[in-house]
Amino acid sequence: MSATYSNESMASHPYYPPGLALPGFVPNDISVPVLLTAFAGAAGFVVWVTSVLARTMQPRISKANLFTTMWFMLCGCIHFFFEGYFAYHNGSMPARADLFGQLWKEYAKSDRRYLTRDSFTVCMETVTAVAWGPLSFAIGWLVMKNHPLRHPLQIIVSLGQLYGDVLYYAIFFFDESVYGAVYCRPESFYFWTYFVMLNGFWIVVPLLLIAHSTVECTRALRFAQHAAKEVKPK
Repeated sequence: MSATYSNESMASHPYYPPGLALPGFVPNDISVPVLLTAFAGAAGFVVWVTSVLARTMQPRISKANLFTTMWFMLCGCIHFFFEGYFAYHNGSMPARADLFGQLWKEYAKSDRRYLTRDSFTVCMETVTAVAWGPLSFAIGWLVMKNHPLRHPLQIIVSLGQLYGDVLYYAIFFFDESVYGAVYCRPESFYFWTYFVMLNGFWIVVPLLLIAHSTVECTRALRFAQHAAKEVKPK
């Protein structure tokens, strides 16, 4: 809630509320279709490369494991590079004019906290980039190698993603309902597509992965307990 407002900044940027002061703001000069296509193309490339690598290392990899390794490799790239970019440049986001900067400024139409150095957003994205980014790469590799360590790490990272996303949603709605904060433009597209749908992936998929790894860990521990009873001297 540290954002400042200025009459001079009225209508000088597309974010809400219009009177929000964004020192050094530079408008985007890359069109929205190009920005979204670039992001989707990069994500598709990561998924394709991961699929090829996974099938090469493990020709009989299951569909579930293939999806999991693609998910975590994509998460690693988004967390470490894209969210890491924000964590590093959070103090100058309104003035950023490169591709990542313009992508963040486009997303900020649904959540202007990314342009105002909001304390929660900066801290949450920094933890995500530093912790969940590298660990996501590690899990993706462990899945390709069919290594059992992937399950405890999968629970840890997925729970971290889920917790961060729940807090992200909760603080947004709390500030809106209690303090009357306005973070998103009034058009439904920005709220439902950018804010709800794009972030919703990190609610649904982590829940599924936590459930899967919990079942696998329980099964392994049950087998170990049974084996220990079998060899226990009578």
